[in-house]
Amino acid sequence: MNIIETNDLSLWYGNKQTLFDINMPIKKNSITSIIGPSGCGKSTLIRVFNRMNDLIDGTKISGTVLYDGNNICRPDTDVLALRKRVGMIFQKANPFPMTVRDNITYGPKLHGVKDQKELDEIVESSLRRAALFEEVKDRLNASALSLSGGQQQRLCIARALSIEPEVILMDEPTSALDPIATAKIEELALELKENYTVVTVTHNMQQAGRISDYTGFMYLGRLEEFGKTRDIFESPKSELTERYVSGRFG
Repeated sequence: MNIIETNDLSLWYGNKQTLFDINMPIKKNSITSIIGPSGCGKSTLIRVFNRMNDLIDGTKISGTVLYDGNNICRPDTDVLALRKRVGMIFQKANPFPMTVRDNITYGPKLHGVKDQKELDEIVESSLRRAALFEEVKDRLNASALSLSGGQQQRLCIARALSIEPEVILMDEPTSALDPIATAKIEELALELKENYTVVTVTHNMQQAGRISDYTGFMYLGRLEEFGKTRDIFESPKSELTERYVSGRFG
């Protein structure tokens, strides 16, 4: 079952076209990786899925993006409700300059949760799902900025989980992390797909091969090839894809 589906999706920033006729399905409870060289439109594409590109003046879109069968590109889309269901983790961990606890409760409070017992339960369950609770359970009132880089990134994942999304977008979530922290994020992504749909942008092809069910290769704003990860890496249909995944690109 496809939870997200793009149909002839194109995007412009002002007069500059960045995406060209993208047709791509995102299957529910899977991990989909988007790979490709820098500047090919990977981050722009996943930002369409929760309308983050709206924050950039002059953005125009044609085609459709269906989320649970509804076109989220329509002007009457409730963008706040969409972003509650489609969360995002950025390249650099961006915890709020407040306590670990307050980072987690910020979203639920924004959406009307006031009961302290319920908030405490959300804090623990979100941190557990992000595989972080045991590491910070005695530091909930400490500044989130005192955590290590890997812990901060998992805190951001816990913060996203606190408002019960269905889809988690990850834009190069491990690019600033060491190998140990990267491995923890990868393990977490594999656990999350049991209950969530994960879409990740990565320059690390080995990472895409390790964790993804599906992979899309983008080049110059176009989706050159999309399919099961094993097929993309072992028997790509496009010569361009084959050159990229074999390291002969350039």
